[in-house]
Amino acid sequence: MNCFETYIDHSVISFFQENDKLFSNVTEANIMIKSACGVNDFFNVQDELLALKNKIKDNSYRVEEPNRRAYGDFQTNKKLSSQVIEYISSKQIDFEFVLEPTCGKGNFILAALEQFETIKKIVGVEIYLPYVWETKFKILSYFIDHPDRNKPEINIFHENAFTFPYKEIAKQTQHFKTLIIGNPPWVTNSELGTINSNNLPKKTNFKNHRGFDAITGKGNFDIGEYISILMLKSFHKHDGLFSFLIKNSVVKNIISDQKKNKFKIANSEKLNIDSKKEFNVSVNASLFITTLNSNPESICAEYDFYTRQHITTFGWHKNKFVNSIKDYHLANIIDGNSIFIWRSGIKHDCSKIMEFMPSSDGHFINGYNLALNIEDDLVYGLLKSSDLKERQTNQYRKLTIITQRKIGQDTKYIQWKYPLTYSYLNNHKEYFDKRKSSIYKGKPSFSIFGVGDYSFKPYKVAISGMYKTTHFTLVTTDKKGKPIMLDDTCYFIGFDDYNNARIAHYLANSELVQRFLRSIIFSDSKRSINKDILMRIDFEEVYRQTEFALIEGELDGITIDDWVIFGDFFSKTNHVKQMSLF
Repeated sequence: MNCFETYIDHSVISFFQENDKLFSNVTEANIMIKSACGVNDFFNVQDELLALKNKIKDNSYRVEEPNRRAYGDFQTNKKLSSQVIEYISSKQIDFEFVLEPTCGKGNFILAALEQFETIKKIVGVEIYLPYVWETKFKILSYFIDHPDRNKPEINIFHENAFTFPYKEIAKQTQHFKTLIIGNPPWVTNSELGTINSNNLPKKTNFKNHRGFDAITGKGNFDIGEYISILMLKSFHKHDGLFSFLIKNSVVKNIISDQKKNKFKIANSEKLNIDSKKEFNVSVNASLFITTLNSNPESICAEYDFYTRQHITTFGWHKNKFVNSIKDYHLANIIDGNSIFIWRSGIKHDCSKIMEFMPSSDGHFINGYNLALNIEDDLVYGLLKSSDLKERQTNQYRKLTIITQRKIGQDTKYIQWKYPLTYSYLNNHKEYFDKRKSSIYKGKPSFSIFGVGDYSFKPYKVAISGMYKTTHFTLVTTDKKGKPIMLDDTCYFIGFDDYNNARIAHYLANSELVQRFLRSIIFSDSKRSINKDILMRIDFEEVYRQTEFALIEGELDGITIDDWVIFGDFFSKTNHVKQMSLF
């Protein structure tokens, strides 16, 4: 019977060898082991006892370490487990009940046994059988080496974490000081589904999404988040602490959803860890700790796990979910609606054909390193997120073909007006036909998106949507006087007047706006800067809060008349005129 795919310590081997004659049946063996280490039902059946005895005799008790990373299984190393428990002990030390819903190899349980003498009961749940055995053997080994230590009642269950009866356990332990600890899988339900894992919860809309959200992207939830919510629902009324190693996005969601969940948690902390160092994975993760059975709070202090340096305090403030409560408190006056409409740039999904570099002979070189000779009229300079580093620019590395001036425009005109361009595009039509996005279906040949009158504005205030910086770049026309385009990783507002663009650019980079953006942007989000974020900048209020003397000192040539004209765009009687800006 192959059920011990794990390392067994020499002290454990010696223990079984020395007591071999006493372990004639599973009942006697379990009683003795319970006495030695506190673990209930070490063996479930007689065959397991016999299998272990046979493995000890033929020395076949060590096997290759399995690679379970595809299952989101990043086991917490001994050092990190001890550091986490050490930090927890600085908060509370009189824990009586410890629960780990995905206990893995048992390092957290071992660290808790070493640190806390007051523990009366431990429950570990693990679906992967070799880890169950490894945890049991580690506990036995620890108490063989430390026979005088307090031995709590310990149960290590080979169970699915999603179906385990936590509510029943919660009732049994409601009078205990409780520590919920763990490192649940760092994957989503869809990722586990692709590898046919059976370690999945029963399909459920556990966050109560409505309609379309419930069956699309928002229904794809993080397994660690599911288990975290399961624990908080079951144990938030216990005295004690909740402490999980989880992805930063999960911590953010827990605090964000706390406004409606109202779990009895408070004093929440997010301590950022170096996942590359600890687990050799590039995932933004942290230790999340919160106090149970407290008056509900919906804020969380963020620290560096190693230095304890405070980074920010995020959560709900003035009915908004923000990244920095301090910065938002100082800058929330400009949280409103932007009178300028932020747009994303050109989208074509055919970069090797539509984008090219200028060559020394006046022609162009496309993404397949092929030279092309086309008319200049539909060719524009193109900036990507990585190009938006300077304060102001009219330089570009790449060019692109702009086939339409508005979405859905018929492109047949290209054939007779720009025959060279049409010939080039038509010769590569197969690449356009392969575009997967449904937005191109039923649209004219060579269609693009993210295009409109705003794309051709000569002056643009632009920001990267791919990077964490909130720096804005003023983009002007090229040397020939043609507007420069931005790709769909960028956002911008467009202007016809240079001075208006300069003032808007100055305001966007002002300390007030930068503080506001820092306060609402979560830098570890996948796309931390987006249109929704930018549309919250109330430029009218920014203008009111800014003294002209500051503008005059920073922007040469801008006069008080220019400043007043810019302000006129915000007057209620001038909204129609103002719309011509974009």
